[in-house]
Amino acid sequence: MSRQPRSIAINVGANTNMPGFRGPVYPDGRFEYVPIPEEKSTREAVPTYGDLELGFDVPDDVRDTPVHLDPEFTEYPTCEHYSYGDDHGVKAGPLSKLEPGDSLLFYATLTFHGNADTAADWIAPDWGAYLVGEFRVARAVTGDDYAALSADDRAAFSNNAHVKRDPVDAKVLVEGEDTSRLFEYAVPLSSSEAGATANRLVTELSNDSGKGPWWRRRLWYDADATRELRDIVDGWPTSSVC
Repeated sequence: MSRQPRSIAINVGANTNMPGFRGPVYPDGRFEYVPIPEEKSTREAVPTYGDLELGFDVPDDVRDTPVHLDPEFTEYPTCEHYSYGDDHGVKAGPLSKLEPGDSLLFYATLTFHGNADTAADWIAPDWGAYLVGEFRVARAVTGDDYAALSADDRAAFSNNAHVKRDPVDAKVLVEGEDTSRLFEYAVPLSSSEAGATANRLVTELSNDSGKGPWWRRRLWYDADATRELRDIVDGWPTSSVC
């Protein structure tokens, strides 16, 4: 019997620490993905916040700040591939075990922008945690494996933020298949009552209790949970998390 796909969801994107604000989620559930700042030296120039064609006013003091654009989605400004890298060993270990066909999901904390009276009933007030994208995994390689790849096999990672660093510091790199995507609508992990309160996608489907700062942790989904989660994501926003 063939192995059934599994999933990992990890936190990405701008937050109140870096660069001091979150990306927005709008009343209908659409959102904007905003990366964190690039804090390390790079071998070449990388995009700035001003290069990202964001639909809201970025603070003037960060417009020229380089960004750490990771994950990379082909449909996002300045991106070329579906790639993700990580330099933290705690996350790199589980991510390096992802197999073709598994899902690597990305979630971000987003701040509500707009008129609360017109907001979808699943949007958390003020801020919440939301799934914003998914890779259907093509391959995952460790940093050591990457160093041994041929130039052709490295090509899918050539625009990744960790590969652009000097030196390359990825402990793992993940390539997404062409079916990967940045979502159009954010999929809530928070309840509609409060951003810090997890909904059933966390408390019932993932391995996480939903207690404490769950929105900073890795969420793991087994094969059964992955099937249900994919059905919800594929049907969103007409499907339900209830």
